[in-house]
Amino acid sequence: MLEHIEKAHSVLNEVNKVILGKENEIFEIMTSFLANGHVLLEDIPGVGKTTLALAFSQAMDMECKRVQFTPDVMPSDLTGFSVYRRDKDKFIYQPGSVFCNLLLADEINRTSPKTQSALLEVMEERKVSVEGVTREVPSPFLVIATQNPSGASGTQFLPEAQIDRFMINLSLGYPDFESELDIARTTGANSRLENISQILTTDIFMEMQNDIHNVYIKDEVYRYLLQLVTATRNHPYIERGASPRATIALVKMSKAFAWLKGRKFVVPSDVQTQLPYVLTHRIITNSSARLGNVDKLSIIRGIIQTVDLPYMGVKR
Repeated sequence: MLEHIEKAHSVLNEVNKVILGKENEIFEIMTSFLANGHVLLEDIPGVGKTTLALAFSQAMDMECKRVQFTPDVMPSDLTGFSVYRRDKDKFIYQPGSVFCNLLLADEINRTSPKTQSALLEVMEERKVSVEGVTREVPSPFLVIATQNPSGASGTQFLPEAQIDRFMINLSLGYPDFESELDIARTTGANSRLENISQILTTDIFMEMQNDIHNVYIKDEVYRYLLQLVTATRNHPYIERGASPRATIALVKMSKAFAWLKGRKFVVPSDVQTQLPYVLTHRIITNSSARLGNVDKLSIIRGIIQTVDLPYMGVKR
């Protein structure tokens, strides 16, 4: 276990060489990957999302593909299609873009609902069905999807069912001044990705994912975790609270976070840290919140303050 944790941190160090000043965000994305979850980034163009995906794929020896989602992208572009070959006198299947280890789905909220649904299926099932034949995508299979901020030209809101499939939601945002200054100073003819070293193989990565299942959660922490999630379902500022899928995601993220911190057990602070990333895209605020200019992050922080911490001592 210790060797795997050291390798995971080495991967983080490699990615941090390329994406400067975003250590916390990179840590969360790695946590989601270890929990076998997909990541939704809501960001403006040009902050390094493609470079981020390529850096992770190189450090972990994963095949990475990128799809620019535009209105004319078809489901078959993702899932694949059959082409008639005259020399063989039969139809030959051509795999789509999802047949990789790490898929960067760029600007997912600019494409059609039909194409979004095709991606949704493979994200959940890790397999595609084309012309009555089911094919599994490679393992591991992870998605980093980006969407433009709501209201941007040519965008539409993602369906709630699709957003719920993403384990976490976060934003890279602009780098701080010193980090962007370092980017400017080191800009040259060579790509920063050339400095990325391969740290592990996909087989080792899947062993690390299996390690996460062995992280222990005390029953009191399970109850605390569920109390935080259920508090969203009767909150005065929330129209629709988090689903049981959020509970599952929070368990997985808390375990992966504790593992990356070098522990074999989850503590309440792990759950608190992961709560905003897991819940922000899963709750829908009501008109009272919008009129009062109360954002989702403030609501989640308030929930953390109101739910009592579990007793972690020894009962007598």
